[in-house]
Amino acid sequence: MAREPREGGRGGRDREREGDELVDKLVTINRVAKVVKGGRRFAFAALVVVGDQKGRVGYGAGKAREVPEAIRKATERAKRGMIRVPMKEGRTLHHDVAGHFGAGKVILRSAEAGTGIIAGGPMRAVFESLGINDVVAKSLGTRNPHNMVKATFSALERCASPRSVANRRGKKVAEIFGKRDQGASAVEATDV
Repeated sequence: MAREPREGGRGGRDREREGDELVDKLVTINRVAKVVKGGRRFAFAALVVVGDQKGRVGYGAGKAREVPEAIRKATERAKRGMIRVPMKEGRTLHHDVAGHFGAGKVILRSAEAGTGIIAGGPMRAVFESLGINDVVAKSLGTRNPHNMVKATFSALERCASPRSVANRRGKKVAEIFGKRDQGASAVEATDV
């Protein structure tokens, strides 16, 4: 009697439960050809972004002979490689950040409430899946969706919350922000 292979450890059941609340967005699908002796063999390559709209996001690429299978493979890879991004007030980034991958360079800037997502196609899919509502992003260099998504993830991995920076430096959050506020109040006192 053959047994079905189990998914890796306890994580298999959790993934199914998480799958209900995860949002996946198809960024691009591309037909690729492999030239063989009898002609060309066509396959499809898919790029998918998956997120829970609460600060976790991942991307994955998959290739198969049929479109649905390529999307399924990409979605599985995206779920395996999710990262957590700290968000300010659950709507934007804590600070401006830049990232690059290959020829792709991106600049992500935090924005005021009500700004919305101002970003190009592949980056917009990442932000919508992540749950960021207010951000301004600019892509420089390449327009290749794979490199744009990877550059965006490179930038998001460098994002840090004030609490994590304070812990890393061994200080309190107020001490990190206090230095800037003291300088501003000194300037205001001299202007009066």
